[in-house]
Amino acid sequence: MSEPISRRQVLTVGALGLGAVAAGATGLIVGTRSSSPADSDGSSAAWAEPQVITSEDGILELDLTLAESDVTVGGTTVRMLTYNGTVPGPTLHLHPGDRLLVHLHNGLDHPTNLHTHGLVVSADGNSDNPFIRIGPGDTFDYEIVLPDDHPSGVCWYHPHHHGTVADQLFAGLYGAIIVDEEDWTAGAPRVVVISDVTYRGGQVAAVTPMERRAGRTGETLLTNGRIRPALHAPAGSNERLLLINACASRYLDLQLAGLNAEIRGLDSARLSAPTTADRLLLAPGNRADLVVTVPAAPADLVSATYDRGQMGMGMMGGQSTVSPEATVLSLVPDTGVQRSTIAEPTRAVATDLRDRPADATRTLTFSMGGGMAGGGGMGNGGMGGGQFLIDGRTFDHGRIDQNVRPGTVEEWTIANQSPMNHPFHLHIWPMQLIRQGTVDVADVDVRDVIDVPARQSITVRIAFDRFPGKTVYHCHILDHEDLGMMGVIRMASS
Repeated sequence: MSEPISRRQVLTVGALGLGAVAAGATGLIVGTRSSSPADSDGSSAAWAEPQVITSEDGILELDLTLAESDVTVGGTTVRMLTYNGTVPGPTLHLHPGDRLLVHLHNGLDHPTNLHTHGLVVSADGNSDNPFIRIGPGDTFDYEIVLPDDHPSGVCWYHPHHHGTVADQLFAGLYGAIIVDEEDWTAGAPRVVVISDVTYRGGQVAAVTPMERRAGRTGETLLTNGRIRPALHAPAGSNERLLLINACASRYLDLQLAGLNAEIRGLDSARLSAPTTADRLLLAPGNRADLVVTVPAAPADLVSATYDRGQMGMGMMGGQSTVSPEATVLSLVPDTGVQRSTIAEPTRAVATDLRDRPADATRTLTFSMGGGMAGGGGMGNGGMGGGQFLIDGRTFDHGRIDQNVRPGTVEEWTIANQSPMNHPFHLHIWPMQLIRQGTVDVADVDVRDVIDVPARQSITVRIAFDRFPGKTVYHCHILDHEDLGMMGVIRMASS
């Protein structure tokens, strides 16, 4: 029998899978932060973070407007899609039990909606409902209520209207949501939203059918909307980085050697104790709560080259889908900058579901190629050529693919029969990683995006303990989701 995989091994081998005030915001606006000298042209050398809006008296209410705006990328003006005129959008700082009220104004010429990725909340009505359609020029009022026992962790928001998700996110629509019990007025962590983009002639480049099938990877890596920003801090001090992989397809293989790195949390879950690691692989959609030590000499946090497989299917000549090496940020020792305050974690890891028997087991199979297309009018299995399938079918919003019962624990095996990786994301209900292939995972490992390597499988346990209604699960290479690699899950009300 194979030996269990420890958390350190999991993190090492990769089982994971700029400052406009928010109009109409009810909450404490902390503002933007910079810890390096601002460039005269506002370009990428300066460290800057999104504006932070913190809930007050249990409520965070804001207007969130989607529109095309001119933003500065490395000294170049680029027309991108923005939330409230910035890339990324404002950071929303919430506490367990809060109500999040978002008045979403769609200033685009195509439909959209809002997904609060990682929040453990209802998917019904005007909450985190992926089936909502907000047409051009329309406004929709979201009300999202966090339970009192909501876990502390790093979440984010982005559009989720099927068929347009990858295009809208790639063009700039993403922002951070942080849930904790901390008072950020006394010192806040560094929010690090990592994305990528390709632009030509001041416009976000259109994606080709080949890039869509492979899953697009942008030529330029952005951190908080800037290229390779420099984070200045005293040598030997600790910096807490809340990392979000907001890329449409790129894997971030973060090289942490020499930074005395400790991982405090993954996705929306705290770890029971910080874990040291020399490498951390974040698949698209993954997040991490990371503490690093500023070295005595400038050092780069680099994402190494990562090959997520081959297209195969006789298409594109088996073209490689490589995420190229890029620098996320530079750590620069600077005695003139105030030392950060690192708050202690306040919430432990989730309950170990291995202590409960599984009420049901299921196997979901990811594949690429021919199959039965969805017939509900929203399936886009043929968009851009090729089909991306779960259990031999493309997405159909009118079909229920999985029915689950409230109060149960299920064990799901996600089998990837394709020649490329597919990160699996389930909305609303966190997943505990149980096995990688046939090898048991030794530690409690809870997240909502888990990478499923090519020609391999993973097994998770899920507690369907609340929030009846329907939502979705899908590949978080967002082009693949738009091409049909998504299903619908419904939990009965009783």
